[in-house]
Amino acid sequence: MKANLTAVRIAPKKADLLAKMIRGMSVPDAMFALEHTHKKAARILEQLLRSAVANASHNDRQDPQMMIVKTVIVNKAQTYHRGVPMARGRVRPMRKFLSHIEMTLGFADDDHKGAKKGSSESPENSSQNAKEKVKSTSTAAKSTKGKSAKPDTAASSSRSGASKKS
Repeated sequence: MKANLTAVRIAPKKADLLAKMIRGMSVPDAMFALEHTHKKAARILEQLLRSAVANASHNDRQDPQMMIVKTVIVNKAQTYHRGVPMARGRVRPMRKFLSHIEMTLGFADDDHKGAKKGSSESPENSSQNAKEKVKSTSTAAKSTKGKSAKPDTAASSSRSGASKKS
């Protein structure tokens, strides 16, 4: 349920604006939003969405009307370097950016199934639990070190101050 476009002639910034708009929408809602948006990126993403829907219905035998747009990834591709003539024979450089766009369709309940299979996003394997354990041990270590460190620094500073005065 994927579709890709490589080296399409639109700047990644412009394509990413509309990618953010349709990310997470259902397929009919995303199609409606793209059809009613007056941007070049909307035409490109609409064509890509139609391709992903055709892939889902033909290759995977899925009902595309029940699917959502899971991910839309817009990456920077190569850049065309062009020039615009200026006065006195100079040339102003102009860059024309290209994009790679990848779209994935899926179902809304796939997130929970993937986490239960033992991926790194499950609560048992999350890094946040490990950070909490580290915080609790490090705060206990800091409190014991802090008490013993303060008298040492005060004593050393008083000694250094006494040696300077003498």
